[in-house]
Amino acid sequence: MSFKTINTKDATTREIQSVLTTAVAPRPIAFASTVDADGNPNLSPFSFFNAFGANPPILIFSPARRGKGNTTKHTFDNVKEVPEVVINMVNFEMVEQMSLSSADFPKGVNEFEKAGFTPIPSESIRPFRVKESPVQFECSVQQVIETGTEGGAGNLVICHVNKIHINEDVLNSDGGLNSELLDLVGRMGGNDYIRSSKAIFTIPKPSINIGIGIDALPEFIRTSSYLTGRELARLGSLERLPEEKDMRHYSDRSAPEDIAFGQASSMIEENNSWEALCYLMSLDKK
Repeated sequence: MSFKTINTKDATTREIQSVLTTAVAPRPIAFASTVDADGNPNLSPFSFFNAFGANPPILIFSPARRGKGNTTKHTFDNVKEVPEVVINMVNFEMVEQMSLSSADFPKGVNEFEKAGFTPIPSESIRPFRVKESPVQFECSVQQVIETGTEGGAGNLVICHVNKIHINEDVLNSDGGLNSELLDLVGRMGGNDYIRSSKAIFTIPKPSINIGIGIDALPEFIRTSSYLTGRELARLGSLERLPEEKDMRHYSDRSAPEDIAFGQASSMIEENNSWEALCYLMSLDKK
């Protein structure tokens, strides 16, 4: 295995930006609604964004300086004038309109109107919420940290969430958010996006007790070329190794190695990791 190494001191901002936005992905999108000192609304998406705490509830996004011309975004200028923002989440239904709103319109142009979104009043701050968004966060801006002064430099907008508005159509029967109904989109590199509802998969969490770890598995399992790291992780998440009594009902211990490991892999994929480990370890007892 070989690696291409990039020294950021020698690379251009465009080269670094391309790697960052493609490799650090998928990224959630902060569809930020702000107003300037005169109350003019602005709406723009930013994918340098995530949640950074629940107590207090903190969201951070970064309207970076433009690489061309080294100018600042209207969103950045607005939160310096009026330290308030609504962060609207973006689902598949609204992503094309969101993309349209990202055009570099002149200051004062209303992106709500340009992209056909419906502004609705917030309850604790001045910027409008986007009615079409499934989840909207009303935020007060706590701090803005400028990471540099050259084109491409980030500006961390640290936001305290005051109120959260959730469209009831994306809730489970128990009142919790349903990831598939949310149908959020994420940003990849270039012009690419990802639709979460089409890419959701489940990983069983390790048990409450700490798992044995991959290093505790028998060597013939741990070093097998038939199991992937993901499959080994499932086995390593189990609480203990099987004992002889756990393996007694596995009578077929004569299967060829590739067939046996193939059967174990199928068990793991069906969330039967314990049975898979019992079966594999029974092979070592033949």
